[in-house]
Amino acid sequence: MEGILKEALGCDRVRKMGGRGGGGCISEGQSYVLDEKRTVFVKKNNNEDARAMFTGEMEGLKSISLTDTVRVPQPIKVFDSGGGLYVIIMEHVEMLPLHKYNEELGTKLAQLHLHNINKIKTSIKTSGRVQSSDSAQSELVDKFGFSIPTSCGLIPMPNDWETDWIEFYARHRLQPQIDRIIKNYNNRKLVELWSNLQLKMSQYFKDTEQIFPSLLHGDLWAGNTAETANGPVMFDPAVLYGHHEFDLSISKMFSGFSSSFYEAYHKLIPISPGFDTRLKLYQLFHYLNHWNHFGSSYEQQSLSIMKQLI
Repeated sequence: MEGILKEALGCDRVRKMGGRGGGGCISEGQSYVLDEKRTVFVKKNNNEDARAMFTGEMEGLKSISLTDTVRVPQPIKVFDSGGGLYVIIMEHVEMLPLHKYNEELGTKLAQLHLHNINKIKTSIKTSGRVQSSDSAQSELVDKFGFSIPTSCGLIPMPNDWETDWIEFYARHRLQPQIDRIIKNYNNRKLVELWSNLQLKMSQYFKDTEQIFPSLLHGDLWAGNTAETANGPVMFDPAVLYGHHEFDLSISKMFSGFSSSFYEAYHKLIPISPGFDTRLKLYQLFHYLNHWNHFGSSYEQQSLSIMKQLI
């Protein structure tokens, strides 16, 4: 990898940093020192979907960074190093497990979610309409989706722009996961439950205010957050513009966030009627995604949530 990095980044010396690498359960990661001056973090993966995964991650990190709300590692480059090995290079950040900055992360997550919403509301107030663009880098986005596919784990998720959130979520989040499970497991009970659930989805939103697109992390469990000496940081995003509540779903599936995180978040974005039911609907995506990644140990949890919803 040292030789690959020299060529990719145009440096003379590359030294592997000591300590344990990272990258999660999907990719292999390691930090390096370049020319004894700067440090980078490198993830590599030889799966055929890795290029799409890393490209989506890079664009997601850029988009979150541009909001100037919560810190993320600055992405540098995505490339094919040869032989089907894909690589993403980003800023190395000295991180510790999230502990004392739980409350600040809750505040910053809410600020991230409000960043685009506030622009939409300002546009409506000043001009009477939304002046929009279908670009993740634009001043304002009034549709649901993202400029390119992003991956939750290794599975690329389509992000075709939609004007309706419920349609986007059903078509571009749940349906691809369900299609993959049906292909691999031929689970007929899932087909039956999904047919019934689609007919009821709109009911879970009848008491909500109009949903405006928020820039979301997309895979916000505790393992994708940390803290530095100066504040919280998040990484490994699966970015999309969507309903802000979606980001809270996986955070409640696995332990790791304190009550102060949620209290700080809801000070800025209060809980809406029907929140608990929609949370189950959004958790369904993650259970299905885990079923596709890790096998049928997540089958019963996925089917159980579907039964509760219908």
